[in-house]
Amino acid sequence: MEPARVRVMVVDDHPLMREGIAAVLGIGGRHELVAEAADGREAVEQFVRHQPDVTLMDLQMPVMGGLDAIAAIRALAPQARIIVLTTYKGDVQVLRALKSGAMGYLLKSVLRTELGDAIDKVYAGQRHIPPEIAVELAAHIDADTLSARESEVLRFVAHGNSNKRVALALGIAEETVKAHMSTVLAKLGARDRTHAVTIAIRRGILEP
Repeated sequence: MEPARVRVMVVDDHPLMREGIAAVLGIGGRHELVAEAADGREAVEQFVRHQPDVTLMDLQMPVMGGLDAIAAIRALAPQARIIVLTTYKGDVQVLRALKSGAMGYLLKSVLRTELGDAIDKVYAGQRHIPPEIAVELAAHIDADTLSARESEVLRFVAHGNSNKRVALALGIAEETVKAHMSTVLAKLGARDRTHAVTIAIRRGILEP
């Protein structure tokens, strides 16, 4: 008697990505695609309807993002096994996903070679974190995280705003913005504002 196939749901707002994943899942016969969703809200609905064994979840989606969808699904089903699919290697994004309840993290660039094994590991109750992402996590394990306000200030700076314009937009003093940016530079180990933005994007603090 053949073992039951692992039932999988794919959540991604790009139809071609979902089609590609479906094709990979069809190889080997170990996995069965039982549901698809194009945004986080639909993902929650489809999860309730189909109860997949493993959910593959994109992070950047309209209506409801992946992190919120993971939290919503885990609130309904604490045993839900979820793998994040993303193009981001940043340690901050990884930590957010893991704290939301994800058990695996997989880069879209390696789906063809690693997807099946990642699904099997997570289905068996193990975590799946690729070596290059584990290295990134280890490199910043003791790093100070930016506060919500510091991230907000940096986001405005990333869009080319001066300290004065950031202050006006946030309703705070210009000196306060300068103080926040000094703290941001220190926490990120950045030389200047541009370097801080570059580091923040690489680590997943800011979206590119």
